[in-house]
Amino acid sequence: MPDLSRRDLLKATAAAGAGAVILPAVVTGGMSDVAAYGSGSDCKAECEPPAKLTGRIVRPQDPDYPEASLGWDELFVHYPLVIVFAQETQDVVNALTWARQNNVSLRVRSGRHALEGWSNVDNGIVIDVSELKSTHIDTATGIAKVGAGLNQGEAVAALAKHDLAVTTGTEDSVGLSGATLGGGLGFLLRYLGMACDSLVGAEVVVPTGIDGAKAIKADLNNNSDLLWALRGAGNGNYGIVTSLTYKASPLKSVAYLTATWDGLSDLQGIFDTWQRTAPLSDFRLGSQLEIHKSQILLFAVLAEGTAAEIRHLLDPILSIDTPDVAVQTGNWGDIYAGFQTPVADEPAFWKFFSQFTTDPFPKKAISIIRSFINDAPSEDSNYFTQAFGTGAQTKQPRGGSAFNHRDALFYAEPGAGWGDRANPDCDDPTTPIAQAWIAEFSQALRPYVNGAYVNVPNIGMQEWETAYWGSNFDRLRRIKQKYDPQNIFQYEQSVPPASC
Repeated sequence: MPDLSRRDLLKATAAAGAGAVILPAVVTGGMSDVAAYGSGSDCKAECEPPAKLTGRIVRPQDPDYPEASLGWDELFVHYPLVIVFAQETQDVVNALTWARQNNVSLRVRSGRHALEGWSNVDNGIVIDVSELKSTHIDTATGIAKVGAGLNQGEAVAALAKHDLAVTTGTEDSVGLSGATLGGGLGFLLRYLGMACDSLVGAEVVVPTGIDGAKAIKADLNNNSDLLWALRGAGNGNYGIVTSLTYKASPLKSVAYLTATWDGLSDLQGIFDTWQRTAPLSDFRLGSQLEIHKSQILLFAVLAEGTAAEIRHLLDPILSIDTPDVAVQTGNWGDIYAGFQTPVADEPAFWKFFSQFTTDPFPKKAISIIRSFINDAPSEDSNYFTQAFGTGAQTKQPRGGSAFNHRDALFYAEPGAGWGDRANPDCDDPTTPIAQAWIAEFSQALRPYVNGAYVNVPNIGMQEWETAYWGSNFDRLRRIKQKYDPQNIFQYEQSVPPASC
């Protein structure tokens, strides 16, 4: 199809008017009604009745289509035939049935942060669960059942009102469902385990029969093998998760510390001290390093801790030179909301490469980081780390999980951010420079790392299956064969059924 930029799409919408079909003919097929798309299944009595799309439906001719079809990473632009914003589980059942009956490719979307654009698709259906935002919290048991449309910020806030928490990542706009189903890492992982470790149940819409769909439960008593797979490999592989049930943990307060060093002159000492102390420290301590061209940033959270305690635990790092240090204490929800960056201030385009390591980086590896960061394509480009080491994440939850990196010392990723979100241009001259920088940076660190994180997929990686899931991959394929034997849910790095 023609290579249209988002700017082209917006211009075309404005010029044509709200009722116009703005996509090329290959997308619209010249049809006035999206329900007419596809030839349908050739079947008899065993097929489901013809499905009708329900929920909030957005089509190419609708004025809100450009915004509805856009993801967080504007490097990837797709033109779906239709977007269904589900308002209830039945809308998802109907959408999956419709897609199967009309032989239309589909993708599942929650928070729009799929970093390779895999939650969107050209000339297919996007089933979006972001408007499923119900929240039911039993404060006596800590059981929280939430709609799959909550983002991380909404989940943190809802739980924090009751002094409860589960592990989430640090960006509030990321979908809770997507983060959890890929594993889910963040400041609380050493204290509470991975996000998926707190997941005790889910409602999932799966294919059934020749061309139908149904909602099923996945928990320790019902389809427990599916729950195991959802804990680390659940993103768009087995079905469409419409609600998640967590066993949340008590968390009344945290201490949050930030430290900033100007320049990179102290990088060797800071990085080496951090990797040899923070991942092995008090389980309550979660920490991250973020290395930019102009500065080194340390972020840390101490669950149920004081300002004095967190300073003491991080003293080996904070004693290097004279960083600018600030500490806050308070409710986790308030602290979390305080460190969010407005989306408008973020670059439009991003590229990442995920890595794990089980051994401390030698001096040469740290020198490689400094060399590449000095040559970064933008100030927003950085090298990010998350402490693992000892802690709750080393233990499997009851029933196990597909997440495969519990023995990591730390997680890391080179990341490049560039472009103006308010004025995006897919032909930005920085794009090839940033993409080459990421590829070369990740390759240079290859001798010191192993594995990858499915929530930050490495496009083009050989043997990505074992990089993400190790020896769990064969079992994941068998479970796929059971719940999605026709491979309805597929994308560039999806789990294939065992029969494929």
